[in-house]
Amino acid sequence: MRWENLNGDGPAGLFGTDVVTRTFDTPEFRGVTFHEVRARSIVNRVPGASRMPFEWTVNPYRGCTHACVYCFARKTHSYLDLDTGTGFDTQIVVKVNAPELLRRELGGRRWHGEHIAMGTNVDCYQRAEGRYRLMPGILTALRDYANPFSILTKGTLILRDLELLRSAAAVSDVGVSVSVGFTDEELWRTVEPGTPAPQRRLDVVRALSEHGIPCGVLMAPVIPFLGDSPAQLRTTVRAIAAAGATSVTPLTLHLRPGAREWFLQWLQAHHPQLVRHYEALYAAGAYAPKWYQRRITGQVHELAAEYGIGPSSPGAHRLPPEHAEEDPPAPGPEATQLTLL
Repeated sequence: MRWENLNGDGPAGLFGTDVVTRTFDTPEFRGVTFHEVRARSIVNRVPGASRMPFEWTVNPYRGCTHACVYCFARKTHSYLDLDTGTGFDTQIVVKVNAPELLRRELGGRRWHGEHIAMGTNVDCYQRAEGRYRLMPGILTALRDYANPFSILTKGTLILRDLELLRSAAAVSDVGVSVSVGFTDEELWRTVEPGTPAPQRRLDVVRALSEHGIPCGVLMAPVIPFLGDSPAQLRTTVRAIAAAGATSVTPLTLHLRPGAREWFLQWLQAHHPQLVRHYEALYAAGAYAPKWYQRRITGQVHELAAEYGIGPSSPGAHRLPPEHAEEDPPAPGPEATQLTLL
């Protein structure tokens, strides 16, 4: 992903005067800067080498105020010459023309109604969505073209669009999943500081299910040494089952470049005694050893069976159980073709 035809160093030189940059001095956005751009394309093709169970994505935002210290998408901010730490959390790129652009692309002769996944890079229901309201237009376009789609989110704002989701589900295949890796509130406050609390996310699962929209849970990430004890796994799976989730799929923490450095900095500040354990566990690269992944997956599936829910059904949230062993979708054409306001 590159910002074309721009000169200079740092954000000011990078964006020049052609991007509308806004900073809001309100409690929910204090310290956050939004860079409003016009994308040339919004339906992003997943590279052919990827083994993701979907081929197309839509990402109306870049950067995320959820500020999850482990987020693999942090690396994508470096493609914009932006910081992958605090910059990823506070410098948010907003594709303000996403709804109308999507409608145009769905109506094009080259489009054949393939499944579109959302929330696979950064959360489309992060706090910025409360201001920019891009998702209602996106969902309306998908519904009007009866185009199948799925959403993965940590955001409670998805309930604002409940009726749109219901009307879309009446004409096409719609999958919704919520990400809840643990229910420990102390861990949540430090590792996912900008997200709704885990119990509030489970309330979303419950509300969607009560309104006839089946909702699975991606139990991600399971964090080694901090959220992976048998008692913690049991507590989380029990809460997921009580919320009425249709499925639960665990995903152990993976630390790709960009996220790895930021997470280890957080670990040194909050749990310095664990640094050497992480260096050993992730010595081979971004992923925990397969024996560890299989152990967590086995434990969670046993608990899910005990509490009456199964692993994910096909297409439930469009992320495979062994997703931790795969690479994420790389930034595609929409990430490289931005026309600035």
